[in-house]
Amino acid sequence: MFSRTIPRVTPRLGTLARCDVQPSIPRCAKLSAKTWQSAQNQVGRRYRSAMARQFKEQYHKSPVLFPFAIGVITLVSGICVLYIPWYYKNIIIKPYHNFPEPVAKKLRKALFYSRGKWLDIREANKYFRQALALADEVGMDPFSDEIMGVKYTIAALFEDAGYYSLAIDVLEIMRSDCQRWVDEFSDKHWTTGNRSRVKKNMVQINLKLGQLYDTRYVNEPENAEKRLVEAVESALREKQRRETDGVKIGEGPWMTDDEMGGTLEALGTHYEQFDSHYLATPLFVKALELCPPNSCHSVVLMNNISTCLVQQTPPSSADAIALSSAPSDFPVTNTPPRALLIDQARQWAIKALAQAGAIKSPERNEECDMGCAVATHNLGEFFEMEGKVQEARQKYEEAASLAKKIGFAEGQTNARAGLRRVKDLEKAA
Repeated sequence: MFSRTIPRVTPRLGTLARCDVQPSIPRCAKLSAKTWQSAQNQVGRRYRSAMARQFKEQYHKSPVLFPFAIGVITLVSGICVLYIPWYYKNIIIKPYHNFPEPVAKKLRKALFYSRGKWLDIREANKYFRQALALADEVGMDPFSDEIMGVKYTIAALFEDAGYYSLAIDVLEIMRSDCQRWVDEFSDKHWTTGNRSRVKKNMVQINLKLGQLYDTRYVNEPENAEKRLVEAVESALREKQRRETDGVKIGEGPWMTDDEMGGTLEALGTHYEQFDSHYLATPLFVKALELCPPNSCHSVVLMNNISTCLVQQTPPSSADAIALSSAPSDFPVTNTPPRALLIDQARQWAIKALAQAGAIKSPERNEECDMGCAVATHNLGEFFEMEGKVQEARQKYEEAASLAKKIGFAEGQTNARAGLRRVKDLEKAA
């Protein structure tokens, strides 16, 4: 009998066992979770309590320094939270937003090696070249403002490091590329603005080349004159074409009057540097016409005109004969007498002083102050040339006082030299 009942009872007992055991599992789990949460709460309360106790202890030990330290830490943390995103956006990303990221990455490395204690000309040049190569691969316009700006930066890098010949090589390559583009493709870009932009870049490149050729470390005045004349002729030719034919739709702006005046002044300064004052004078006069009326730079130009007039020398007899026999639209006249040149130079110096006195803030700057000192010194030299020693002494003393007041060291030196000359003349008399 037992052999028959046991098989039936066994399943029932198993089921009962399962029914008794299974509900206990979630109860244990709930109990374990509550126990763990309670333990966590106790640890958290204990940790917070310990921190609060430590803060109170530190505060009682140092009631002034401890709050100050907490405030400094909070302030520095806030600055970091605000400054780091701003730095990344405005210093890392924004200056290169016009470049694809691979090109921008190379440019950041190039600029890193271009300044400061990490200056390394070789590394900077390497990354600049890699950036230009990548820009060409991704199809950037080689004559765009962005790419031309990179090339200008390379030339400036060499110039700042004293490698003037390398800077000239970079600029000469840029000039040749621009000239080739103008000869081959400019007629197809009248209405896109590209023609005007490339031609303006050529003018700027020629001006910079003229400046570099004129430096004492290069000393190639013939090449300097060639590039500066090319810049002036190109600028004037384009300006005249626009005035005659009008500006085409979409052609874009050309050089402003201020930029045109700077171009003419650059060539005039070159002629003045190499004693061709009769060529420099009309360039300075034309630059003055293009200068803004309330600009202190007009005072500088007036002084330049005054200096060039008084230093003009008549051409040699052979040059005079050649000029008189050569066909020209300009009549050849006799050289004005020396006394007339000195008087004209004096009038320009007086005009410079009046112009400087009429300019008030905010337009007034150090050019006006230096221009006053220079004009006063020039008046002293004109009196010295005429043998008027007392008047010359007075102007030199006035020029020395003005130069000292504005911290113009060169003006002080020249004024003292003038006073010594005047003193020697008085002894000789």
